Amino acid sequence: MSSRFTAAVVQNSPVVFEPKATLAKVRDLTADAARQGATLVVFPEAFVSAYPKGLDFGARVGLRTPQGRDDFRKYFDSAIDVPGWATEHLSRSAKESAVHLVIGVIERDIGTLYCTILFFAPDGTFLGKHRKLMPTAMERVIWGFGDGSTLPVFDTPLGKLGAVICWENYMPLLRMAMYAKGIQLYCAPTADDRDTWMATMQHVALEGRCFVLTACQHLRRADCPADYAAVQGNDPSTVIMRGGSAIIGPLGQVLAGPVFNEDVILTAEIDPGEIARGKYDFDVVGHYARPDVFRLHVNEKAATPVVAD
Repeated sequence: MSSRFTAAVVQNSPVVFEPKATLAKVRDLTADAARQGATLVVFPEAFVSAYPKGLDFGARVGLRTPQGRDDFRKYFDSAIDVPGWATEHLSRSAKESAVHLVIGVIERDIGTLYCTILFFAPDGTFLGKHRKLMPTAMERVIWGFGDGSTLPVFDTPLGKLGAVICWENYMPLLRMAMYAKGIQLYCAPTADDRDTWMATMQHVALEGRCFVLTACQHLRRADCPADYAAVQGNDPSTVIMRGGSAIIGPLGQVLAGPVFNEDVILTAEIDPGEIARGKYDFDVVGHYARPDVFRLHVNEKAATPVVAD
């Protein structure tokens, strides 16, 4: 287990639907976090390059509009291939700042988009990805479903690192699967900016006896294109996502945040010894488990629609 280090969560906005400009911003923000001493930097869900909050993509029951199809085409064009030129850019950003980088992107694969988290090492190595298993509500119109093949927990010099996205954190079996992998640095990129989110994050930290790093966007209408037809309206000062990012320790203690309605990089010192101190009286997959009564089976095989013999 590593010695103490500094972790950061970034609360900011992308350049909506502009991946190149967003990646340039990611590079600068990552460097800013590194200058504050961070060796682990976590960005929000769908940061590259949009969580399209407030858009409906012309979807009604039994109906899709031509304008909605064009909105999706624009969204599709702003998504990234993994791997591809965008992951190379992110790799360089991680290497230049010598940080572990965890960031939410919209991934394009053939004709489907996925809400994905990417992981990079300080030497720029692309470690892997997690695709959101269960998009929430209207997200299912624009995003596909991940499968069990992208549920990684990486053994890094800082600790065991993984991510669970937004309302995946309300899936108790998914949390249990991550705890069983020994996750210690539990990243929770999100688009949930409600007051109630903090209670969830503190519960996860207490349940998993892990550090929880949650990052949410601070997105204003002015950060979006002129033709961004959000239900929130067109006033440039309108806040579409208000943040609420935070860092929480293994006993539920709030180490940084939550902060609302501003751009901010939150940092906290991470003492890995706190994990063992927490598991002293509660280890959900160890001495506090009852496998004779409850057992979880996880399918980590890729679910492909076509298999070539």
